[in-house]
Amino acid sequence: MDGEELTEHETALYDRQIRVWGADAQRRLSKSHILVSGLKGTVIEFCKNIVLAGVGSVTLSDDRVVTEELLAANFLIPHDENVYAGKSLAELCCHSLKDFNPMVRVSVQKGDLSSFSVDFIEKFDAVVVSCCSLSTKKLVNEKCRKVSKRIAFYTVDCRDSCGEIFVDLQNYVYSKKEDAEMIECRLEYSSFEEAIAIPWRSLPRRVSKLYLAMRVIERFEELESRNPGDTSTADLPNVQKLRKELCEAHSLSESMIPDTLLERLLASTTEFPPVCAIIGGILGQEVIKAISGKGDPLKNFFFFDSMDGKGIIEDISKVKAEG
Repeated sequence: MDGEELTEHETALYDRQIRVWGADAQRRLSKSHILVSGLKGTVIEFCKNIVLAGVGSVTLSDDRVVTEELLAANFLIPHDENVYAGKSLAELCCHSLKDFNPMVRVSVQKGDLSSFSVDFIEKFDAVVVSCCSLSTKKLVNEKCRKVSKRIAFYTVDCRDSCGEIFVDLQNYVYSKKEDAEMIECRLEYSSFEEAIAIPWRSLPRRVSKLYLAMRVIERFEELESRNPGDTSTADLPNVQKLRKELCEAHSLSESMIPDTLLERLLASTTEFPPVCAIIGGILGQEVIKAISGKGDPLKNFFFFDSMDGKGIIEDISKVKAEG
């Protein structure tokens, strides 16, 4: 991303942003390439934000056809069957996203996310995935770590009125202002697989209940070969059984994962647009930080629950657990 300078047109278009984070940060954004997979409401909000911010290109991956559920929080797709008939979610969103900022190249990559090669992944500076299985998250994160350059990796999941973001920036160097001086900071991140493998008894006592509940449901979907979100309250007894097994294995009280929270996460298949806007906004902010190298990045989980209106950052990493 250390290519040519901003053009005169880019400088004029992004003048407001340049005043906030500087010309160098905007130049990095304008030369960056983002891969996005799983186009539900939260991810659509994220795409809108980074396109408006002026990244170089966004590649969309989602071969699913449009359904009523997917339309619920997706403002990019017209509610007209004549418009979306026969087209994939990625194709429809691509067409609409281009209107937000003609300076950003928006394209579609067909195929299953898990089948994308390391060489293909290497083209990008950040990879954002949603609506995919536990094994796919691990696999794509691993591919991001195999290339010679640093690729920022994010997962995002929104269920009911709750949301989760995971961040892996590998070995990350950034600058921030402290006492009127710019200082260089370094952070070491765990991969998604490393983070979720940390024994629950090693986690902070007041770790977010949402973190634990998401791991139980994620594991349940994997064991049952379900698509992400393909659950209902009828699954609660089996999920409770799995919770009991996992809590016993991790020496953790089952009270840390309340039935009411599990039921909420299982029951709702429709996203809440206000929650999508919050989670998508935070995700966009984090990707901009990672690309520009400006500001303290999130490390490494973020949780939001509209029931209490709180956003919580949890540092659940291998290095911290070993320390």
